[in-house]
Amino acid sequence: MIKYLITFVVSMIPLIELRGAIPIAVGMGVNLLPAYVIAVIGNMIPVPFIFFFARKVLNWGCDKPLIGGLFTWCLKKGESGGRKLQAKAGQGLFLALLLFVGIPLPGTGAWTGTLAASILDMDFRKSVLAVMLGVLLAGIIMGLVSAGVFTVIR
Repeated sequence: MIKYLITFVVSMIPLIELRGAIPIAVGMGVNLLPAYVIAVIGNMIPVPFIFFFARKVLNWGCDKPLIGGLFTWCLKKGESGGRKLQAKAGQGLFLALLLFVGIPLPGTGAWTGTLAASILDMDFRKSVLAVMLGVLLAGIIMGLVSAGVFTVIR
């Protein structure tokens, strides 16, 4: 039970997300399918909150003494991701967001993708769908990589 809880919590942590949760789960001996499902659910739970509240909270905290630097960095990361998506995508913003979230590179997960969608004022439903499909894709990629790596190690 604790392994599932660890997988769930890690999948909700910004920058680590599902990309870190699946390898951690598989490394702890959790079967791939339950690890995948738990990590996807955990990674998607923060998405509506990020979409509706993250930009407001980050803007509020940018000038605060202890948190200003981190909040400013997060806001700039989201704005930068949004600009890059918009520049590359044009009318294909949905697909660009899906691929941005789905290709497991550092800083391109559900948190950054959702913040970018919020900053770009994308439609909430389309944003969530694109992010969810991206998370599913990233989970498949990380599951295949994790299964291969841990098979070689064992």
